[in-house]
Amino acid sequence: MADTFAGKYTPDFFNRFTAIVKRMYPAFDSTRFLNLIDDDGWEQKQLKQRIRHISTSLRLTLPESYSEGLSVLSQIAPHCRGVEYLFFPDFVEVHGLDDWTVSIPALEWFTPFSSSEFAVRPFIVQDPVRMMDQMLKWASHPDHHIRRLASEGCRPRLPWAMALDIFKTDPSSIVPILEELIHDSSVYVQKSVGNNLNDISKDHPKLVKQLAHQWYGENLQTNWIVKHGCRGLLRKGDPDVLSLFGFEISPDVTVSGLSLDEESLAIGQTLNFSFSIRTNSSVPQRLRVEYAIDFVKANGTTSRKLFKVTEHNFEKVVRQYVRAHHFKDLTTRKHYPGKHRLSIIINGKEHATTDFYVTATAELSC
Repeated sequence: MADTFAGKYTPDFFNRFTAIVKRMYPAFDSTRFLNLIDDDGWEQKQLKQRIRHISTSLRLTLPESYSEGLSVLSQIAPHCRGVEYLFFPDFVEVHGLDDWTVSIPALEWFTPFSSSEFAVRPFIVQDPVRMMDQMLKWASHPDHHIRRLASEGCRPRLPWAMALDIFKTDPSSIVPILEELIHDSSVYVQKSVGNNLNDISKDHPKLVKQLAHQWYGENLQTNWIVKHGCRGLLRKGDPDVLSLFGFEISPDVTVSGLSLDEESLAIGQTLNFSFSIRTNSSVPQRLRVEYAIDFVKANGTTSRKLFKVTEHNFEKVVRQYVRAHHFKDLTTRKHYPGKHRLSIIINGKEHATTDFYVTATAELSC
């Protein structure tokens, strides 16, 4: 667990943190706090569960008044930076929904030190109009962390967060925020705007295509945001989006020679494969080349994930590609044994496939 976010919560981390709290709040019972943290279920908790457990333990050991406890955290926040301190805004999410007056400024304050993108969501659910008005104000804030919060916090499908079903149904409240941020100079903000657009495209592709046609062509920066926001539609081969970005809707290509070094590999090993692309047209064709893997899930079903290989204008020539895909377990993806499928995708269309098998983790030799 040392290489995961959850693994950041070591005894040394908590010793440093309690020392910071105690300097600001001498009455802090660090022994009780550490005992609350180290309960019987701590080792089994994942990142979000650990964050919630820490914020709950703080509520029991900081001043009894929510606002006073929040004041302590607010004063030490500049000394507590990074994803491991997400329990600061989580403290607000869990305990501050009934006190917007102090909670909303605290979420703004905590954001540059960790991020309040998860914590704002229950406030949106509780009062969408009021909270989205606040998010729109944040969209013009001088701090790019807070401008990003305006977009990231209202993403309909933010990973690791509660989904905002209200915006899956009707994302119109998000559009003014994206309109405010579409010309933002911060790459951090630009990426969030693109991710928000991509979220919306899964339920409202027509709206995203409308915005894409409206914004694309203004400048290189806006073009990047729009394309990032349309990546899901590109992967599906949506003809309107392919055309917008200059890709052939029905390219004249031949994919051949798809081969694997091995037809079976163990979790933790690498899949090596190669294939060739020949364009048959006498004029250049703009192609987006990806490979897809249908991963076996824990329940035995499969889920497809696409990985970009290249995109550019192809002349009438044969190009060969050699790629390697690592099957090491990550915090964001766990692998399971079974029959997987590898496919070559060009402009959203499948051109060649082959199956391979993944087995249980290989035993290390002594």
